[in-house]
Amino acid sequence: MNSAKSRLLVCSCEKSMPLDAQAIGRGCAAHMTQANQLCGLDLAQFKAALAEGQAITVACTQEAPLFKEVAEEFPDIPLTFVNIRETGGWSKDAAAAGPKAAALIAAASEEMPPISLVTLESGGVALIYGHDDVAIDAARRLADRLDITVILTKPGDITPRAVNEFPVLKGTIRNARGYLGNFELAIDDYALPAPSSRSKLVFGASRDGATSACDLILDLSGGLPLFPAHELRPGYLRADPRDRAAVERAIAEAGNLVGTFDKPRFIHFEESLCAHSRSNITGCTRCLDLCPTGAITPNGNAVAIDPNICAGCGSCASACPTGAASYSLPSADALMRRLRTLLQTYRKAGGEQAVVLFHDGDHGEPLIDALARFGDGLPANVLPVRVNEVTQLGPESLAAVFAYGGTGAALLMRAQPRHETAGLRRAADMSGTIAAALGFGDGLVRILETDDPDQLRAMLDAMPRGVASSNPASLIPRGAKRGVLETMFRELHLTAPAPVDVVPLAAGAPFGTVQLNVEGCTLCHACVTACPTNALSDNPDRAMLRFTESLCVQCGLCEATCPEDVITLEPRLDFQAWNAPLRVLKEEEPFHCIACGTPFGTRSSIERVLSKLQEKHWMFEGANARRLDVIKMCADCRVEAVVNESFDPHAAPQRPPVMSTEDYLRARESKKNDPFGSQ
Repeated sequence: MNSAKSRLLVCSCEKSMPLDAQAIGRGCAAHMTQANQLCGLDLAQFKAALAEGQAITVACTQEAPLFKEVAEEFPDIPLTFVNIRETGGWSKDAAAAGPKAAALIAAASEEMPPISLVTLESGGVALIYGHDDVAIDAARRLADRLDITVILTKPGDITPRAVNEFPVLKGTIRNARGYLGNFELAIDDYALPAPSSRSKLVFGASRDGATSACDLILDLSGGLPLFPAHELRPGYLRADPRDRAAVERAIAEAGNLVGTFDKPRFIHFEESLCAHSRSNITGCTRCLDLCPTGAITPNGNAVAIDPNICAGCGSCASACPTGAASYSLPSADALMRRLRTLLQTYRKAGGEQAVVLFHDGDHGEPLIDALARFGDGLPANVLPVRVNEVTQLGPESLAAVFAYGGTGAALLMRAQPRHETAGLRRAADMSGTIAAALGFGDGLVRILETDDPDQLRAMLDAMPRGVASSNPASLIPRGAKRGVLETMFRELHLTAPAPVDVVPLAAGAPFGTVQLNVEGCTLCHACVTACPTNALSDNPDRAMLRFTESLCVQCGLCEATCPEDVITLEPRLDFQAWNAPLRVLKEEEPFHCIACGTPFGTRSSIERVLSKLQEKHWMFEGANARRLDVIKMCADCRVEAVVNESFDPHAAPQRPPVMSTEDYLRARESKKNDPFGSQ
């Protein structure tokens, strides 16, 4: 709320929480109106604000539907709702929560970019997979809504139905792929039942390799899931056939999976930035290693991300060092702007020791709500920030917390996380290491895994007190993810309490340098060709290898490609190198043609070729040694010399005659008859 042309309505919720109007006023420039029951006795204040025609922020989310209904006659007036009750007002520290309330109100006004959607279409063609009557009963109940096929794996004695309103087949699904509206199955042991089956279904001859397609799968087999992270696969429903409640829930959900469905496009992917592979040599595999659903697959030099399968955990975006994969809900720069507003306003309103609590909506929000209603509430210095998935957070987000004046970052997770957390843990560990090295304090980035509200409060109270920057950043980051990351790391170094130039990092970190064995390098520039980020570059005018450390993502392609094995990686964060221009790793004078003096190649490469050929190859031995001069010539002079000297490339020494099996046998027999050899 930085505009004086907007209205702010805050409510004490029937005086159940204190309102620090002075602190809110210091942080928010909007014209503020206070109420005790804005949704009831003081509703006229909201109506009066509507009549003014200005943008309105209401510090209440519980009664948002009521306020929206009242505002239906004013469709052009922007409405923003923000929760300051459960996040601060209902807390044992509520009296000190004024700066937090101001920060949350201000951050809510930051506009988030629109969400791109992916459309899935289901025609209701369903496959029910089971092994007994549970699957057939489920099919019978869904037959009036879905186009059903039942496949039974290793069925027992199944009583035939009087009327076959849907097919029942035998088979075992070998593999499955796809998503809601587009599943493809490979089935072994596939067989049809005999129509004359009497007391039990009798199946005919079976075959392997059958295929099937469907829109949705209801798996009641009780076996292993058909997909990794199966609970995140759209259109795949699975329940233990022994759990009747789970089966009922799955049947109810399956009946509703007909029509068109929209899901967010969680990941924006720029293939040209991907550092996965070059020339069939594998480099970065961070996203492939972390994706829980198998939505990411190799695709030549890059990877491919299937938005229909992607469940939005964001691990790929968190780990991607180049910014090829970036999260869209919200984008990296939009989240940075919200953090900037949040922490700047908190500081402006008089707050100290800000700890940012990142949480999701499905788990974190209800936990915070329960803590406010039945416990001590959040500490006054803890600023909650809701994100789509906590696992989407990368080092740029955690660096922003400290660069903008925060003293800690807490990442709230389930006790049993729904997504793979390895990528988030690496990002948190690395960010904690960097923050400690720069003087902010130790242990300031923590992952809190709990489902207990009171335990959450205890964990937050146990957060160490860090050192806030005395001159926090004010820069507004914009652009793609990698650019935002570079900006935030530079700002972090500039605002650090005790800055250092170099921070050593653990193996696998996405930042670092390359160490070059200068003596062994021949400047062949194979590494330049392989480098996907242009961190390694040549100079078209001179024989030179250059390096830009801020662009290096430690993908390892240069190390794997180098034919001389003279490159090694060193993970680190060198702030001086990030701000320095191109660094020359090796430079040589060009080798000059011995005939015309034209520069070509490099001296080390020419000398290496000469050392490998001289007196080691028939073409350059004895009287042919003068042919070595050809290698010392440029391309034009080399052709002229070959023609003038009449070099015969086919004048090789005579090879021994080709011997047949009979020749070898004859020689062996001759040796046997004359063991001492002929004189």
